Amino acid sequence: MRAVRATTAVAAASALVTAVLPVASAAADEDAPIAFATTVNGDPADVYAPAASDIRADLPVALLLQGANVGRSAYSAFARAVAGYGFVVVVPDHRRVIYGQSGLFPEEAQASWTVAWARDEDARAASPIKGRIDTGSLVLLGHSFGGAAGLALTTGACAPPFCATPAAEPAELKGAAFFGTNNSPPGGSGSPPVANTVPVALVQGTADGIAAPAAAQGTYEAIQRPPKMLVSVTGANHYGVTDAQNPAGAAPDPSAQTVTQETSVKASARWSAMFLRTVLGDAWSGVWLWGVGDAVDPAVTVQHVR
Repeated sequence: MRAVRATTAVAAASALVTAVLPVASAAADEDAPIAFATTVNGDPADVYAPAASDIRADLPVALLLQGANVGRSAYSAFARAVAGYGFVVVVPDHRRVIYGQSGLFPEEAQASWTVAWARDEDARAASPIKGRIDTGSLVLLGHSFGGAAGLALTTGACAPPFCATPAAEPAELKGAAFFGTNNSPPGGSGSPPVANTVPVALVQGTADGIAAPAAAQGTYEAIQRPPKMLVSVTGANHYGVTDAQNPAGAAPDPSAQTVTQETSVKASARWSAMFLRTVLGDAWSGVWLWGVGDAVDPAVTVQHVR
Protein backbone atom coordinates (compact mmCIF):
# COMPACT_ATOMS: atom_id res chain seq x y z
CA MET A 1 0.00 0.00 0.00
CA ARG A 2 1.03 3.64 -0.27
CA ALA A 3 3.87 4.34 2.16
CA VAL A 4 4.41 7.65 3.96
CA ARG A 5 7.66 9.13 2.75
CA ALA A 6 9.68 12.06 4.04
CA THR A 7 9.68 15.35 2.16
CA THR A 8 13.23 14.85 0.99
CA ALA A 9 12.39 11.44 -0.43
CA VAL A 10 9.43 12.83 -2.34
CA ALA A 11 11.60 15.60 -3.74
CA ALA A 12 14.11 13.04 -4.94
CA ALA A 13 11.31 10.95 -6.38
CA SER A 14 9.95 13.92 -8.29
CA ALA A 15 13.35 14.52 -9.81
CA LEU A 16 13.54 10.90 -10.91
CA VAL A 17 10.08 11.07 -12.49
CA THR A 18 11.16 14.18 -14.37
CA ALA A 19 14.12 12.20 -15.68
CA VAL A 20 12.07 9.16 -16.69
CA LEU A 21 8.58 10.15 -17.77
CA PRO A 22 8.99 13.13 -20.14
CA VAL A 23 11.04 11.00 -22.53
CA ALA A 24 8.01 8.79 -22.91
CA SER A 25 5.45 11.60 -23.18
CA ALA A 26 7.47 13.93 -25.39
CA ALA A 27 6.04 12.44 -28.56
CA ALA A 28 2.57 13.62 -27.63
CA ASP A 29 3.82 17.07 -26.57
CA GLU A 30 6.26 17.89 -29.38
CA ASP A 31 5.20 15.88 -32.43
CA ALA A 32 2.05 14.21 -33.62
CA PRO A 33 2.41 10.48 -32.99
CA ILE A 34 2.14 7.97 -35.81
CA ALA A 35 -1.34 6.56 -36.41
CA PHE A 36 -2.61 4.45 -39.29
CA ALA A 37 -5.18 1.81 -40.17
CA THR A 38 -4.39 -1.82 -40.93
CA THR A 39 -5.90 -5.28 -40.71
CA VAL A 40 -4.86 -8.10 -38.38
CA ASN A 41 -5.96 -11.52 -39.64
CA GLY A 42 -8.75 -9.74 -41.51
CA ASP A 43 -9.89 -7.61 -38.56
CA PRO A 44 -9.84 -3.82 -39.07
CA ALA A 45 -7.35 -2.28 -36.65
CA ASP A 46 -5.82 1.04 -35.66
CA VAL A 47 -2.11 1.35 -34.95
CA TYR A 48 -0.40 3.98 -32.79
CA ALA A 49 3.33 4.62 -32.35
CA PRO A 50 5.59 7.46 -31.21
CA ALA A 51 6.50 10.21 -33.65
CA ALA A 52 9.25 9.14 -36.02
CA SER A 53 11.66 11.65 -34.46
CA ASP A 54 11.12 10.07 -31.05
CA ILE A 55 11.77 6.42 -32.01
CA ARG A 56 15.20 5.49 -30.68
CA ALA A 57 15.05 1.70 -30.69
CA ASP A 58 12.93 -1.22 -31.78
CA LEU A 59 9.40 -0.83 -30.43
CA PRO A 60 7.64 -3.73 -28.66
CA VAL A 61 4.07 -4.40 -29.78
CA ALA A 62 1.16 -3.93 -27.38
CA LEU A 63 -2.08 -5.62 -28.41
CA LEU A 64 -5.15 -3.95 -26.89
CA LEU A 65 -8.04 -6.41 -26.48
CA GLN A 66 -11.27 -4.41 -26.38
CA GLY A 67 -14.15 -4.61 -23.96
CA ALA A 68 -17.31 -6.36 -25.15
CA ASN A 69 -18.92 -4.26 -27.90
CA VAL A 70 -16.55 -1.35 -27.36
CA GLY A 71 -15.30 -0.23 -30.78
CA ARG A 72 -11.61 0.30 -31.33
CA SER A 73 -12.03 4.06 -31.88
CA ALA A 74 -13.11 4.42 -28.24
CA TYR A 75 -9.54 3.71 -27.12
CA SER A 76 -7.72 6.32 -29.20
CA ALA A 77 -6.58 8.52 -26.28
CA PHE A 78 -5.46 5.57 -24.15
CA ALA A 79 -3.67 3.90 -27.06
CA ARG A 80 -1.89 7.12 -28.04
CA ALA A 81 -0.80 7.64 -24.44
CA VAL A 82 0.64 4.12 -24.12
CA ALA A 83 2.35 4.45 -27.51
CA GLY A 84 4.07 7.59 -26.24
CA TYR A 85 5.98 5.46 -23.75
CA GLY A 86 7.64 3.55 -26.59
CA PHE A 87 5.20 0.96 -27.95
CA VAL A 88 3.44 0.07 -31.18
CA VAL A 89 -0.14 -0.23 -29.91
CA VAL A 90 -2.48 -2.32 -32.08
CA VAL A 91 -6.25 -2.02 -31.47
CA PRO A 92 -8.35 -4.42 -33.58
CA ASP A 93 -12.12 -4.75 -33.88
CA HIS A 94 -12.72 -8.49 -33.60
CA ARG A 95 -16.29 -9.54 -34.40
CA ARG A 96 -17.57 -13.04 -33.71
CA VAL A 97 -20.60 -14.88 -32.36
CA ILE A 98 -20.80 -16.14 -28.80
CA TYR A 99 -23.88 -17.72 -27.27
CA GLY A 100 -25.79 -16.81 -30.43
CA GLN A 101 -24.95 -13.11 -30.21
CA SER A 102 -22.80 -11.33 -32.79
CA GLY A 103 -20.62 -8.57 -31.44
CA LEU A 104 -17.13 -7.29 -30.72
CA PHE A 105 -15.72 -10.05 -28.53
CA PRO A 106 -11.93 -10.54 -28.32
CA GLU A 107 -10.35 -13.97 -28.18
CA GLU A 108 -7.01 -15.44 -27.21
CA ALA A 109 -5.93 -16.25 -30.77
CA GLN A 110 -5.50 -12.53 -31.51
CA ALA A 111 -2.13 -12.59 -29.76
CA SER A 112 -0.57 -14.98 -32.28
CA TRP A 113 -2.24 -13.14 -35.15
CA THR A 114 -0.66 -9.90 -33.94
CA VAL A 115 2.79 -11.48 -33.77
CA ALA A 116 2.42 -12.49 -37.43
CA TRP A 117 1.16 -8.99 -38.32
CA ALA A 118 4.17 -7.40 -36.62
CA ARG A 119 6.64 -9.44 -38.65
CA ASP A 120 4.88 -8.53 -41.89
CA GLU A 121 4.54 -4.86 -40.95
CA ASP A 122 8.18 -4.56 -39.95
CA ALA A 123 9.12 -5.71 -43.47
CA ARG A 124 6.45 -3.78 -45.38
CA ALA A 125 8.15 -1.17 -47.54
CA ALA A 126 5.40 1.44 -47.17
CA SER A 127 4.99 1.09 -43.41
CA PRO A 128 5.75 4.20 -41.34
CA ILE A 129 7.32 1.87 -38.76
CA LYS A 130 9.25 -0.35 -41.16
CA GLY A 131 12.32 -1.81 -39.47
CA ARG A 132 11.36 -0.27 -36.13
CA ILE A 133 9.34 -3.09 -34.55
CA ASP A 134 10.75 -5.46 -31.95
CA THR A 135 9.11 -8.52 -33.48
CA GLY A 136 10.25 -10.70 -30.58
CA SER A 137 8.32 -8.81 -27.90
CA LEU A 138 4.54 -8.76 -27.45
CA VAL A 139 2.65 -7.39 -24.46
CA LEU A 140 -1.07 -7.33 -23.80
CA LEU A 141 -3.41 -4.54 -22.82
CA GLY A 142 -7.05 -5.33 -22.21
CA HIS A 143 -10.33 -3.92 -21.00
CA SER A 144 -13.07 -5.91 -19.27
CA PHE A 145 -13.98 -8.87 -21.57
CA GLY A 146 -10.73 -8.34 -23.49
CA GLY A 147 -8.75 -8.29 -20.27
CA ALA A 148 -10.36 -11.56 -19.21
CA ALA A 149 -9.40 -13.10 -22.56
CA GLY A 150 -5.85 -11.88 -22.09
CA LEU A 151 -5.70 -13.10 -18.50
CA ALA A 152 -6.76 -16.57 -19.63
CA LEU A 153 -4.07 -16.52 -22.32
CA THR A 154 -1.37 -15.76 -19.74
CA THR A 155 -2.17 -19.14 -18.19
CA GLY A 156 -2.03 -21.03 -21.48
CA ALA A 157 -5.60 -22.24 -20.96
CA CYS A 158 -8.41 -22.21 -23.52
CA ALA A 159 -11.22 -20.68 -21.51
CA PRO A 160 -14.61 -20.25 -23.28
CA PRO A 161 -16.01 -17.77 -24.20
CA PHE A 162 -12.59 -16.11 -24.46
CA CYS A 163 -11.21 -18.85 -26.68
CA ALA A 164 -13.09 -19.92 -29.80
CA THR A 165 -10.57 -22.69 -30.50
CA PRO A 166 -7.43 -23.66 -28.55
CA ALA A 167 -4.80 -20.95 -29.05
CA ALA A 168 -1.21 -21.35 -27.92
CA GLU A 169 0.40 -18.60 -25.91
CA PRO A 170 2.98 -17.08 -28.27
CA ALA A 171 6.60 -17.31 -27.19
CA GLU A 172 6.89 -13.56 -27.82
CA LEU A 173 4.46 -12.72 -24.99
CA LYS A 174 6.33 -10.94 -22.19
CA GLY A 175 3.71 -9.33 -19.92
CA ALA A 176 0.21 -7.94 -19.57
CA ALA A 177 -1.73 -5.05 -18.01
CA PHE A 178 -5.53 -5.19 -17.87
CA PHE A 179 -8.13 -2.58 -16.88
CA GLY A 180 -11.45 -3.44 -15.23
CA THR A 181 -10.59 -7.14 -15.29
CA ASN A 182 -11.08 -10.06 -12.94
CA ASN A 183 -11.69 -13.81 -13.09
CA SER A 184 -14.47 -13.94 -10.50
CA PRO A 185 -17.30 -16.21 -11.77
CA PRO A 186 -20.57 -14.37 -12.55
CA GLY A 187 -22.75 -14.49 -9.49
CA GLY A 188 -20.05 -16.36 -7.63
CA SER A 189 -17.49 -15.52 -5.02
CA GLY A 190 -13.77 -15.99 -4.90
CA SER A 191 -11.24 -16.09 -7.70
CA PRO A 192 -9.75 -19.32 -9.08
CA PRO A 193 -5.93 -19.47 -9.05
CA VAL A 194 -4.31 -17.69 -11.98
CA ALA A 195 -1.38 -19.83 -13.15
CA ASN A 196 0.18 -17.02 -15.15
CA THR A 197 3.39 -17.56 -17.08
CA VAL A 198 4.18 -13.84 -17.56
CA PRO A 199 3.95 -10.82 -15.22
CA VAL A 200 0.45 -9.34 -14.86
CA ALA A 201 -0.80 -5.95 -13.67
CA LEU A 202 -4.44 -5.17 -12.94
CA VAL A 203 -5.55 -1.54 -13.23
CA GLN A 204 -8.87 -0.98 -11.50
CA GLY A 205 -11.18 2.00 -11.07
CA THR A 206 -12.33 2.45 -7.49
CA ALA A 207 -15.78 3.56 -8.74
CA ASP A 208 -16.28 0.65 -11.17
CA GLY A 209 -19.91 -0.47 -11.06
CA ILE A 210 -19.53 -3.37 -13.53
CA ALA A 211 -16.26 -5.07 -12.52
CA ALA A 212 -16.16 -4.68 -8.75
CA PRO A 213 -12.93 -3.51 -7.09
CA ALA A 214 -13.27 -6.40 -4.63
CA ALA A 215 -13.21 -8.87 -7.53
CA ALA A 216 -10.02 -7.28 -8.86
CA GLN A 217 -8.49 -7.59 -5.39
CA GLY A 218 -9.38 -11.26 -5.28
CA THR A 219 -7.93 -11.85 -8.74
CA TYR A 220 -4.73 -10.00 -7.83
CA GLU A 221 -4.33 -12.25 -4.81
CA ALA A 222 -5.00 -15.31 -7.03
CA ILE A 223 -2.20 -14.43 -9.49
CA GLN A 224 0.44 -16.98 -8.68
CA ARG A 225 3.61 -15.76 -10.33
CA PRO A 226 5.20 -12.39 -9.52
CA PRO A 227 5.95 -9.75 -10.42
CA LYS A 228 2.35 -8.64 -10.16
CA MET A 229 0.64 -5.33 -9.42
CA LEU A 230 -2.77 -3.91 -8.59
CA VAL A 231 -3.17 -0.22 -9.42
CA SER A 232 -6.36 1.39 -8.08
CA VAL A 233 -7.29 4.56 -9.98
CA THR A 234 -9.21 6.78 -7.59
CA GLY A 235 -12.65 7.79 -8.88
CA ALA A 236 -12.44 5.90 -12.18
CA ASN A 237 -15.30 3.65 -13.23
CA HIS A 238 -15.49 0.83 -15.79
CA TYR A 239 -14.94 3.20 -18.72
CA GLY A 240 -11.96 5.03 -17.30
CA VAL A 241 -9.81 4.02 -20.31
CA THR A 242 -12.22 4.96 -23.09
CA ASP A 243 -12.43 8.34 -24.79
CA ALA A 244 -15.86 8.99 -23.27
CA GLN A 245 -18.16 7.42 -20.73
CA ASN A 246 -20.46 4.53 -21.71
CA PRO A 247 -19.43 4.03 -25.38
CA ALA A 248 -22.28 3.34 -27.78
CA GLY A 249 -23.17 -0.36 -27.90
CA ALA A 250 -21.54 -1.26 -24.60
CA ALA A 251 -23.32 -1.92 -21.31
CA PRO A 252 -23.40 1.37 -19.37
CA ASP A 253 -21.80 1.65 -15.96
CA PRO A 254 -24.42 2.65 -13.36
CA SER A 255 -21.66 4.05 -11.16
CA ALA A 256 -20.56 7.57 -12.09
CA GLN A 257 -16.91 8.41 -12.56
CA THR A 258 -15.75 11.17 -10.18
CA VAL A 259 -12.53 12.19 -11.95
CA THR A 260 -12.12 13.56 -15.45
CA GLN A 261 -11.74 11.21 -18.37
CA GLU A 262 -8.33 12.70 -19.10
CA THR A 263 -7.16 11.96 -15.55
CA SER A 264 -8.27 8.32 -15.60
CA VAL A 265 -6.96 7.66 -19.12
CA LYS A 266 -3.55 9.18 -18.42
CA ALA A 267 -3.14 7.44 -15.06
CA SER A 268 -4.17 4.07 -16.49
CA ALA A 269 -1.88 4.46 -19.49
CA ARG A 270 1.03 5.62 -17.35
CA TRP A 271 0.94 2.65 -14.97
CA SER A 272 0.18 0.11 -17.68
CA ALA A 273 3.05 1.34 -19.82
CA MET A 274 5.58 1.63 -17.00
CA PHE A 275 4.75 -1.88 -15.76
CA LEU A 276 5.19 -3.29 -19.25
CA ARG A 277 8.41 -1.36 -19.90
CA THR A 278 9.75 -2.71 -16.62
CA VAL A 279 8.97 -6.36 -17.38
CA LEU A 280 10.59 -5.85 -20.79
CA GLY A 281 13.80 -4.96 -19.00
CA ASP A 282 13.90 -1.15 -18.88
CA ALA A 283 15.79 -0.40 -15.66
CA TRP A 284 14.79 3.26 -15.31
CA SER A 285 11.12 2.40 -15.66
CA GLY A 286 11.62 -0.19 -12.92
CA VAL A 287 13.10 2.37 -10.57
CA TRP A 288 10.01 4.53 -11.04
CA LEU A 289 7.54 1.64 -10.93
CA TRP A 290 8.79 -0.11 -7.80
CA GLY A 291 10.40 2.80 -6.00
CA VAL A 292 8.76 6.18 -6.37
CA GLY A 293 5.74 6.15 -8.65
CA ASP A 294 3.17 5.57 -5.93
CA ALA A 295 4.68 8.35 -3.80
CA VAL A 296 4.40 11.02 -6.47
CA ASP A 297 1.20 10.00 -8.27
CA PRO A 298 -1.90 11.21 -6.38
CA ALA A 299 -4.25 9.52 -8.89
CA VAL A 300 -3.60 5.97 -7.67
CA THR A 301 -2.81 3.60 -4.85
CA VAL A 302 -0.68 0.56 -5.58
CA GLN A 303 -0.08 -2.96 -4.31
CA HIS A 304 2.66 -5.15 -5.72
CA VAL A 305 4.77 -8.24 -5.30
CA ARG A 306 8.12 -8.17 -7.09
